[in-house]
Amino acid sequence: MTDRLLAHGVGGASDLPLPLSYVLAGAGWALAVSFAILAFSWPTSRFRGDAAGRDLPPVVTAAVDSPWVRNGVRAFGLALAAYVGWAAVAGQDVTVNPVIGVFYVYLWVGMVPVSLLAGNVWPLLSPVRTVHLGLTRMMRTRPSRGIAEYPARLGYWPAAGGLFAFVWTELVDRDSAFVSTVLTWLLVYAGVMLLGGAIFGTRWFERADPFEVYFGLVARLSPWGRRQNDRGAGRLVVRNPLDGLDGVVADRGLLAVVSVLLGSTAFDSFAASTYWLEQTARPGDLDPQLRDTLVLTGFVLLVAVTFGLAAMATAGVDATRRRELPRLLAHSLVPIVVGYVIAHYLTLLVEYGQSVLVQLSDPLTRGDDYLGTAGLEVQFVLSAHPAILAGLKVSAIVAGHVLGVVAAHDRAVRVLPAGHRVSGQLALLVVMVGYTTGGLLLLFSA
Repeated sequence: MTDRLLAHGVGGASDLPLPLSYVLAGAGWALAVSFAILAFSWPTSRFRGDAAGRDLPPVVTAAVDSPWVRNGVRAFGLALAAYVGWAAVAGQDVTVNPVIGVFYVYLWVGMVPVSLLAGNVWPLLSPVRTVHLGLTRMMRTRPSRGIAEYPARLGYWPAAGGLFAFVWTELVDRDSAFVSTVLTWLLVYAGVMLLGGAIFGTRWFERADPFEVYFGLVARLSPWGRRQNDRGAGRLVVRNPLDGLDGVVADRGLLAVVSVLLGSTAFDSFAASTYWLEQTARPGDLDPQLRDTLVLTGFVLLVAVTFGLAAMATAGVDATRRRELPRLLAHSLVPIVVGYVIAHYLTLLVEYGQSVLVQLSDPLTRGDDYLGTAGLEVQFVLSAHPAILAGLKVSAIVAGHVLGVVAAHDRAVRVLPAGHRVSGQLALLVVMVGYTTGGLLLLFSA
């Protein structure tokens, strides 16, 4: 079914012509060896967050920050939203309506490579940000200020809730492939974001917008960033992506955000596994949608609980610091999230994404060709080369975990007490090896 293809972009076992035992052993050794090398050769923290990076020429910063470029990007995001909105309102409620593919493929998956390659561009592309900016200019107020201060206790929790609402709609809602479902979701999202922006200013978008938080975390792994120290503050820099990752604000709810992202991707793969398909084919008393909701929630909680407990499993810290450790180390899960997204949705983005481009040329599904792409044929460039595809998927998962181990180690030697900076990471290493093994097993079981 086309609707399930949209929701479940995991390649099947035929895409992975590699011996599972070799892959699991190699991945486990990669993490163990990486940790051993770090333990002996990386005794102090090396990453400097937003203070790191080599300055790009001032002309580059001036060009990127020019009103022409920034307003041009905003206009493109707003025009695309209006075009897709037109298709959602005036087009037919069928699976070939481009709003479905734009929502589930271009937005959710496609913005990941865009954020990796171009940096944090979503605040400019976001149509709700642009509308909010326009409203504040009409009212002659500052976008950063609302009528109240954003409560510090909320942190990233609203974004975590929004992300869960998205993945539930995508992976659980039986009506996920209806245009009316997507349109309703987007209207509620836009309303909540604009209302929150009016009350709390732009801080609301930075902490509560599920897309801005998600793509902002991914953009931390981009080689491009902004200097935030006193020397040339605001200037564009090129930097080690792990320096950028180190700059993630460890606010409340950060672990919940990455747990939703990682747990939902694992659930998506599990839902396509042979075991789960066999189990759900049998009649049962539990409503399928309620069942899937419980299982999805279970995957998210599994990530949050295992990582949280592992992060706190160290000696030599007081109760306050122990409670802080999960969110201080949660940024290390971001490379793992990116690795899973690449592994699980690469084929969907590259191949089904071509179909979405065809659909965009005929937004009302009546035979139009506004963009000149209606006649394009889908090229199965990845499915036709299963060995290459397998290598890409496995490499993405392993590389994400190795980078996660490096990020966690660098932060651990900074925040853990002397004498426990290596031993305090052992539980976290075991959990990450478990994530790697589980991820690969799910990838091969689909």
